[in-house]
Amino acid sequence: MPITGAIFDFDGTIVDSMLMWEQVPAELIARYGEVMTHEMFVETEPMGADEECNWLHERLGVGESGQALFEELCEMVSEAYASRVDPFEGVREFLQSLADAGIPMIVASSTPGVCLRAGLRAHGLDHFFIDAIYTSDVGRGKEFPDVYYHALGLLGTERESTWVFEDAPFGVRTAHDAGFPTVALLNDHDGRDEGFLRQHCDILAHGYGELSLERIKDYARPRPDQAGEKNPLQVLLVAGSPEEPSSALVRQLAEAADYVIAADRGAEVLHRAEVGPDALVGDADSASSEALAWAHELASTDIRFSSEKYATDLVLAFECARNEAQRRGAQLQLTLTACSGGRPDHALGVIGLLAEWDQACPRVVEQGFECRILSAEGAPSWTMEAPGATFSVIALREGTVVSEKGSVWELDQQPLALLDDRGISNVVGETACTVTCHQGTVAVYLFSSSC
Repeated sequence: MPITGAIFDFDGTIVDSMLMWEQVPAELIARYGEVMTHEMFVETEPMGADEECNWLHERLGVGESGQALFEELCEMVSEAYASRVDPFEGVREFLQSLADAGIPMIVASSTPGVCLRAGLRAHGLDHFFIDAIYTSDVGRGKEFPDVYYHALGLLGTERESTWVFEDAPFGVRTAHDAGFPTVALLNDHDGRDEGFLRQHCDILAHGYGELSLERIKDYARPRPDQAGEKNPLQVLLVAGSPEEPSSALVRQLAEAADYVIAADRGAEVLHRAEVGPDALVGDADSASSEALAWAHELASTDIRFSSEKYATDLVLAFECARNEAQRRGAQLQLTLTACSGGRPDHALGVIGLLAEWDQACPRVVEQGFECRILSAEGAPSWTMEAPGATFSVIALREGTVVSEKGSVWELDQQPLALLDDRGISNVVGETACTVTCHQGTVAVYLFSSSC
């Protein structure tokens, strides 16, 4: 998705200052013998600082006036930005990448302009932004989109390609509802609701290690006109587990795919199989420089991340696959390989991840077995034409109900408890066996030396 402009919140987005914003107002009113509770902080967080000071003056009677309290607060905050607060790791590099691409940026915050500029100058970040605007100067707080529209006018860019970067849930929701593509930044200590943020943003990042200009450009929003019947997009995602599939198997899977993604060390697997990727995704910490250079030359999409990130390369590669399907108006169908050998914890994590992506009809194909995720939302059944082969069915959600027809031990609408072992080690009958998931989600493993 194109990006022509960027609007950044300041506190909790550029600088790690939310604790400071709890401390300084508390210190301010402590000068007058009052106590700032956490509940008061929550109530005043969406307010502009002048509005907060008026509120404190009226509620607690502190200060000669709300304006006098506001001036006192601004002086304390400006000093605190320089002495107590640091920019988030990776923010400078990310801002530089936008600046190098010629993308204009602006700060829009509930923090007074005099404090914003002091904070930006204190950390040498002011040159990245054309301006820093304060919600109260625009008229209303971030429960309303006024400040984002004002920033947009100053940038002179289009709303649909001007990205908003926010950490506060009310800001994320307002910007997203107003039609701005939105990044929600989530850290591990400000107590934000991850589920709420995911609902109201286009990209959720656990810090700047998960952001890059390439990831922004790769993002594709679903379009309403893409609803209904869609042609499938067969995506092969190649990871880099220690036990690799044969090059022959990789080539076979690639021939059946429309789009091939290398997730970091997956570039090594594809390099050995002489299969060029369409996309390269990851932090480049486990593939050789030779394989990465080869993959970079062949891939039309190259999305790199810092190794200091929360999300795995596999999750980020999944997003890349989803974006490509959305660009094409296609139904994503995922095949993974080199993702589950050598590390049982990785294998279990992959299955858990695939259960969340069940609408993509995911399957794992490795040397000696194939695993498919079945659910009512994705692929509800799988017919295995492998007489005499061993297979297992494992429930991945509570309330799962399955049938197995054509097996040695058949099941009919059988409830399976989460991770129940009753579905382990059945056998395909004389011709074929069909496993159907009526409710819930299952992983079906088919074991075969020719798989």
